[in-house]
Amino acid sequence: MLETGGQLWSIGELAALCGVTVRTLHHYDRIGLFRATGRTGSGHRRYSEDDVRHLYRIRALRALGLSLEQVREVLASSPDDAGAVRQLLSAQLSALRNQAEQARRLQHQIQALLDNTGSTMPGVDHFISILEGMTMYEKYFTEEQRTELAQRRAELGPAAVDDAKATFARLVEEGLGYVSANTPVDDPAVLDFARRWDGLGSRFHSNDATKSAARSMWQDNSPELSARLPWPPDRLQELVTYLQRVRDAG
Repeated sequence: MLETGGQLWSIGELAALCGVTVRTLHHYDRIGLFRATGRTGSGHRRYSEDDVRHLYRIRALRALGLSLEQVREVLASSPDDAGAVRQLLSAQLSALRNQAEQARRLQHQIQALLDNTGSTMPGVDHFISILEGMTMYEKYFTEEQRTELAQRRAELGPAAVDDAKATFARLVEEGLGYVSANTPVDDPAVLDFARRWDGLGSRFHSNDATKSAARSMWQDNSPELSARLPWPPDRLQELVTYLQRVRDAG
């Protein structure tokens, strides 16, 4: 039966209003997820204000990553009242804030690329390197860990970061010397070296979970990461393996 009170929308009007296709609304209707409150005498769908709110809930839940079946379960188990809508709005706002933070980081990465781009076009390998780094970084570190790493770098400041890079270079050279000499992993000098190596990482990684993520990223992707450093990738991989043996021995 067609409602007579309140504003009503046709399926085309509702699709345009809410940013979906008519085909999507037809699909939702077929699976029983979202149906029009009423119809005209000739059988055309008409949607009410309550239908608009219901469609919002469906789209918001989908935006949060839920499947259509999961959306159906949520809608069936939660009341369609102000409290439930408020909870959903809060969840969607949190998701949007996370997306905004990701966009902010991407903005900084693009700005850094732009700052390093002169009158000539950067090589495609430069762009691929950045894209691979972004994907790798997000794969191994959680959102909280990425935020922590960024905060630690900001707290340390550029001078301390540059000092850490120089210290890292010296440690690599020292470690490669131990590898070349096949120095026993329980040698006191080697154990001290490993402590200094891990201590350098602790400047940036404040907890074991973040340290573990950093080690996993390096171990799984050492050829790609090593290619950006001035030492042969196979030698760096030997050093990583040697360090793990030292940790196990120490």
